[in-house]
Amino acid sequence: MRNIILASSSPRRIEMMKSCGFDPVIKPADVDETLPEGISMKDAVMFLALKKALAVEKEYLEENGAPDAENAPLIIAADTVVYKDGFGIMGKPSGRDDARRMIKVISGTSHQVATGSALIIPGQPERRVLFDVTEVFVKSMTDEEIEEYLDTDEPYDKAGAYAIQGIFGKYIEKYEGDFNTVVGFPIDHILKEAKKLG
Repeated sequence: MRNIILASSSPRRIEMMKSCGFDPVIKPADVDETLPEGISMKDAVMFLALKKALAVEKEYLEENGAPDAENAPLIIAADTVVYKDGFGIMGKPSGRDDARRMIKVISGTSHQVATGSALIIPGQPERRVLFDVTEVFVKSMTDEEIEEYLDTDEPYDKAGAYAIQGIFGKYIEKYEGDFNTVVGFPIDHILKEAKKLG
């Protein structure tokens, strides 16, 4: 089995890899996540996931040189955004006011959560960039419930200012698609493609 480098420090992504029997090397990608103007939800997450994977590949090759194909590790990177028609892409909030705006946008309606994933074997030409999307329906929230949620630490490092697997879960009415896409790591799809890469 190849060693895996996870280009993320997300506790949830690390936990999901370990629950599947993997012990990845954790190397968060240090990249500028500014998106090109007018980019689509699909292109945005695929662009950022690949950008992260390529940054980690570059660092790996600089430190280790080009490995032979059989011994090279597999780099996995992912990126997630929330998208709402009429409002566009929502990444991580810049602060409480921004988080409040995002929660008010998704309260009482549905939105899409998209995750892009990139798989690279350093120095090898073949690479995979995946796209997954799930529709999420949120219950109507009162101003008091929103402020109570904003008092927690949860919203501030999450796309769309919420975590479906966390405190916010009680406000989720239903979802259509893969739960793990909303968490930010559609692991079944990722592992299926990883097998194709060997």
